[in-house]
Amino acid sequence: MRDPYDILGVTRSATADEIKSAYRKLAKKLHPDVNPGRKDIEQKFKEITAAYDLLSDAAKRARFDRGEIDAMGNDRGFAGGGFGGGGFGGARSRGHGSRAGGADPFAQFGGGMEDIDDILAQFMGAQRGGARGRGAGAQAPRGGDETYSLSIPFAEACLGGKRRVTLSNGKTIDVTIPPGSEEGNKLRLRGLGQSSPAGAGDAIIEMHIEPHSYFTRKDNDVILEAPVSLPEAVLGASITVPTLDGHVTVKIPKGSNSGTTLRLKGKGIPSSATIKGDMLVKIRIMLPESPTEDLAELVEKWAKKNAYDPRKKLGWE
Repeated sequence: MRDPYDILGVTRSATADEIKSAYRKLAKKLHPDVNPGRKDIEQKFKEITAAYDLLSDAAKRARFDRGEIDAMGNDRGFAGGGFGGGGFGGARSRGHGSRAGGADPFAQFGGGMEDIDDILAQFMGAQRGGARGRGAGAQAPRGGDETYSLSIPFAEACLGGKRRVTLSNGKTIDVTIPPGSEEGNKLRLRGLGQSSPAGAGDAIIEMHIEPHSYFTRKDNDVILEAPVSLPEAVLGASITVPTLDGHVTVKIPKGSNSGTTLRLKGKGIPSSATIKGDMLVKIRIMLPESPTEDLAELVEKWAKKNAYDPRKKLGWE
């Protein structure tokens, strides 16, 4: 294995906190859950984890700096075991307290990632703590994952909310729907899947967004088609339209055409705590369902004096 300092991108004088921070940044980027099916990324994740496992142990780091052990944690002069031998696998056989300060680099990740062993278990099929206190051959797979389908109303998917889910074991939990959730997004609930002596699997909630009767979505913008009358389009008007969080009044400019789009800033889908998308109000001119003779006569009279061809510029001739 390469020099663990180079793998984590830190100097030999880096503090324990700097090493932990560097590892967190790389792990978020290279975690197998974020890169499903990427064997090359999986190998890099193993590499940074092994590097952190060595450098986060104050005693091992000191021995490595003095040249007493190699990057795999093996005494100098002995052949390294590689990831499957005395290096990577051996580093995982320590108890929780052997890590420098006992600190958990994933404490802020949430989702039940209690230590590096749990992270590795997600893609190596290893049980939590399975290698500790037992031979490698005694390891057993953790419980299987269980997948649930959850229907989310359109507005709730956009703005976020909570939904109650009943698991296969009868347990009921409240699931937080993140703002901006999209069709097919999945929520992973650690340890709420099938039980096993080696550790429970996860519950995976797959979200399906219910269509809305008048809203549609494009990225973080919400689109609304607003029907307006002929007088409103010709003369201009103020009309009330719905948004995700209530009704607002918008001004229809005088002489508006169908397709004219009005932008309501910040009335779309949140992309962060402070930034929201917009609502796009597209005007659609609607004639009365039962036009009167008066309207027909008025338009006919007007057209004789103001004939125009709206298709002329399209080059359809």
